[in-house]
Amino acid sequence: MNTYIALLRGINVAGQKKIKMVTLKKLCEDMGFTAVTTYIQSGNIVFKSQKTDVTVLSQFISTGIQQQFGFEVPVLVLTHDTLADIYNNNPFAHRITIGEIDSKKMYFTLLSTPPDPHAKKEITVNSQEGEEFVITDKVVYFYAGIGYGKTKLSNNFFEKKLQTQATTRNLKTVLKLLDLSI
Repeated sequence: MNTYIALLRGINVAGQKKIKMVTLKKLCEDMGFTAVTTYIQSGNIVFKSQKTDVTVLSQFISTGIQQQFGFEVPVLVLTHDTLADIYNNNPFAHRITIGEIDSKKMYFTLLSTPPDPHAKKEITVNSQEGEEFVITDKVVYFYAGIGYGKTKLSNNFFEKKLQTQATTRNLKTVLKLLDLSI
């Protein structure tokens, strides 16, 4: 059995696409997953499965949600090692460690596919003072110095500009998911 982390995009936000975590956990168990754990209401699931293809797992979970709840939810499935690599390669980590920037303003916009290379170059000028980001093939590391609620560089912005589906988690959530998936 392999351990995976599923990140659901856009559930339980502003009263839209409501899914209770206890119901989501039951759905995952009914789909054959074991050791299912959910974390906070934004749609984070840690589970074990014999399946090995994360793309197949993503589609399988998304289809299950569509069938049970009647709406589409993009799902990104990662292995523990993939999320650990993303966390360990955070270009802002040292600055967080030395207290230069606030860890509570660190976000990871996880990408379902590598971004369009031309679009990647074009958006480097869109940040405001106090904001910084670094785009890789798997993630946008985003320091939202003005606060995530005030930035124009939201998940939707990065999805549209980079031409890929994405879902964003803060540093605290990434650390918790890494812990839960060991």
